[in-house]
Amino acid sequence: MSTFENYLEGIINIFHQYSVRVGHPDTLSKSELKKLLVTELANTIKNTKDQATIDKIFQDLDENGDGQVTFKEFLFLVASVLEISHDNIHKN
Repeated sequence: MSTFENYLEGIINIFHQYSVRVGHPDTLSKSELKKLLVTELANTIKNTKDQATIDKIFQDLDENGDGQVTFKEFLFLVASVLEISHDNIHKN
């Protein structure tokens, strides 16, 4: 497996590490998303401990409004974080 494929598998594994905690094992509840953001993305996303920030991110990701974030919906967060990281690398 290539390095890139390993990174992709890592993203999938991180999602599932948090999604299995509450409710359906293939979706993130708001509490699971919060734990993922605080633990995995605190350096990239500011105010991950602020509930209003979590609520806004969750609302933005929960495209169908079912109160859960699917892996497909989660990919929007991944894409946004990658774009921010890319921009930050070029600033330095």
